[in-house]
Order: sequence, then structure tokens, then C-alpha cells
Amino acid sequence: MKLKVNKDKCIGCGFCVGTCESVFEFDDDNQAKVVKEPIPDEFKEEATTAKKGCPTGAIEEE
Repeated sequence: MKLKVNKDKCIGCGFCVGTCESVFEFDDDNQAKVVKEPIPDEFKEEATTAKKGCPTGAIEEE
């Protein structure tokens, strides 16, 4: 699974980072970014939860 954060939609709320900090972290602009690609199997469930819970739908599958 590959994910990306659409920077035009990200508001930096931190839901994804709080849900799956092994895959997401904040960049210098306080927007989320994906730090592990592809998503390791052990983090797929958490990453999917983060994607579904993003309030702006900024996390997208590639």
C-alpha cells in the first residue's frame, strides 16, 4: 500500500500522526507527510484508520 498526503487539503490537525506515528509525521510547514513507503504490513491497519479519519480527506492512495 502506498499513501500520500495532498498538501492542498492538509490542515495539519494531527489525526494521522496521532493514529499512526510510525508512518506519518509533520513537515516543516506543520503539514503531515508519509515517512514510510510502501506502508509496512504491521502498520497498514493504523494507516488505513488514519486515512479514513482525516477530516479533509488529504490522505490519498497512490
